[in-house]
Amino acid sequence: MGKWSEEAWDAAADIFERIKRHPFIQQLAAGTLSESRFRHYISQDRLYLEDYTRVLAHIASRLPEMDDVSTFLSFASDGVAVEKSLHEMFSPDMKAVKTDACEFYTSYLRARSQYDVAVEAAAVLPCFWIYLEVGKYILSIAELSGNPYKAWIETYSDATFELNTAKAVEICDRLASGTTQRIREKMTQTFMDCARMEWLFWDSAYSIQ
Repeated sequence: MGKWSEEAWDAAADIFERIKRHPFIQQLAAGTLSESRFRHYISQDRLYLEDYTRVLAHIASRLPEMDDVSTFLSFASDGVAVEKSLHEMFSPDMKAVKTDACEFYTSYLRARSQYDVAVEAAAVLPCFWIYLEVGKYILSIAELSGNPYKAWIETYSDATFELNTAKAVEICDRLASGTTQRIREKMTQTFMDCARMEWLFWDSAYSIQ
């Protein structure tokens, strides 16, 4: 049996391709995305990350290996610091309330706490992995000179974020290798669900709804 992460990525490959083609991503890379759309995105991202960070900490509390506990706690603290810096640069609307897409995604993440920790870990992986791959893709096509979103692009394509993503993938693979086929399949379905929600999140930001 191959690595779970390879199976999961293959299962979600079509979703990733749709994300790459989305006008939000294409215009972000070109630097032509409207300020109102990006600010709406950042405002929703701030709300999303409040829940996401708590989910990371909850996963840490459930992991059997102390090294993995430490890793997930560092994900939570590092993620808060990076996002806080980005949000300070791009001025999110602090009075914004969650859109349906944001509420749907965060509710789904929180609900994974009722499942095996391997499933809960699989739920947070797309936010690492898809963001990394989207960041690398954007960097490969972007016009960075004068791009107002250069800081965002560079944050999600840098070496530190890539290292953290690799750690998250490795932990998920170990959890998958030590569990049942039923839970492994649930992990894959959860990964695919959250990949779709990543697409919905960007689509909602582009539509400003």
